[in-house]
Amino acid sequence: MDDLEREKYSRQILLFGEEGQEKLKNARVFVAGAGGLGSPVSTYLAIAGIGKIILADFDSVDLSNLNRQFLHHEKDVGRSKVESAKEKLLSMNPGIDVEVIKEMLTESNAGSLVPECDLIVDALDNLETRHILNRLAVKRKIPLIHGAVTGYDGQVTTIIPGKTPCFYCIFPRISRKEIFPVLGATPGVIGAIQANEAIKFLTGQGKLLESRLLFWNGLSGSFSEITLAKLNNCPVCGGLKGESGDVGLQ
Repeated sequence: MDDLEREKYSRQILLFGEEGQEKLKNARVFVAGAGGLGSPVSTYLAIAGIGKIILADFDSVDLSNLNRQFLHHEKDVGRSKVESAKEKLLSMNPGIDVEVIKEMLTESNAGSLVPECDLIVDALDNLETRHILNRLAVKRKIPLIHGAVTGYDGQVTTIIPGKTPCFYCIFPRISRKEIFPVLGATPGVIGAIQANEAIKFLTGQGKLLESRLLFWNGLSGSFSEITLAKLNNCPVCGGLKGESGDVGLQ
């Protein structure tokens, strides 16, 4: 690190030292989604000094996005979300690299679209694509941080292939994408927790949300969590070492 970086990240360096900051600088994180969750996730990763953020989203900015997707402004309506997000992220931290992918992740192209990386963050809004991302993460043995929101509520868990339940173990059913209500502050809370999990993982700090599903209830202002178990004979992660246990949620 140079002197500018030492000053910029001085408050973080007090937490995990220059060695931890170097780990963030050398990290490559894939963020799937540049919307409600992708905005806080990529923002906090960018200002934390993650060396390379690969941001994927095929969609364009819509006026109805703006109550929660704060990386996009009214002037960006109709613009590619990833291009809009990249501009804002680099304005916040020009010392990082932001790569964008303007394609929808599908079963056939996920392997080629997702580059080699240290971590995948699920900032998506539908189960079908989440399952595709989960299968890829398990196949490549890349940790996956899942987050989801609806209304005032949200959830987060960290998936470590071969060690924790995968996304299919937790949510074996696939439903079609639908429009759901969401308060802008909800993805702000959940996205910040996802970014916190990512930074903890990359720096080796603290206790991750492994085999735990954390819930946020915005109406009561409270957190709760449940313990997760691996799915016996899971068709996605069942072949990895250490796969055994009860079905679904405990």
